[in-house]
Amino acid sequence: MAAGVLQLQRQLTDYTASLFSEFNQLQQLQDESNPDFVVEVVYVFFEDSERLLNELAKTLDQQSIDFRKVDAHVHQLKGSSSSIGAQRVQRVCIPFRNNCEEQNIEGCLRCLQQVKQEYTLVKNKLETLFKLEQQLLAAQRSMSTI
Repeated sequence: MAAGVLQLQRQLTDYTASLFSEFNQLQQLQDESNPDFVVEVVYVFFEDSERLLNELAKTLDQQSIDFRKVDAHVHQLKGSSSSIGAQRVQRVCIPFRNNCEEQNIEGCLRCLQQVKQEYTLVKNKLETLFKLEQQLLAAQRSMSTI
C-alpha cells in the first residue's frame, strides 16, 4: 500500500512540474496557509472562460456583429488567461483581437475555435492535476488509519 502512495506522489510531482513550467503563475499563487486557493482561482477562471466563450459564440452568430463587444470579451479572456498562466489561450487572443479590429468575421470565427481548443486543453490538464492531488490525499489518509 505504501508503494502505491509513493507512486502517486511521484506521478503528482512529475505532472505538477510539467504543468508549472507551462502555468508558472499558478506556482506563485501556492500558499500553504490556504491550500485550496489555487483550485478556487482556477475554477473561477473556468466559469468565467466558459461564460465568455459562450458570449463570444452568441455575439459572432448575430446578423450584425458588435466587434467592440467581441473585442471586450476577448480582452477579458486574455487577461484572465494571463493571470493564471494559460499562455497558449492568451497567445490565441492576440490575433483574435486583431481580427476584431479589422472586423474580420472569418478570422474571428477561426480564432474562437482555436481559443476553445486551447481552453479545453488547459482545463483538462488542470483537472487532471487536481484529481491526482485528491487521489494522493485519499491514499495518504487511508495509510494513516492503518
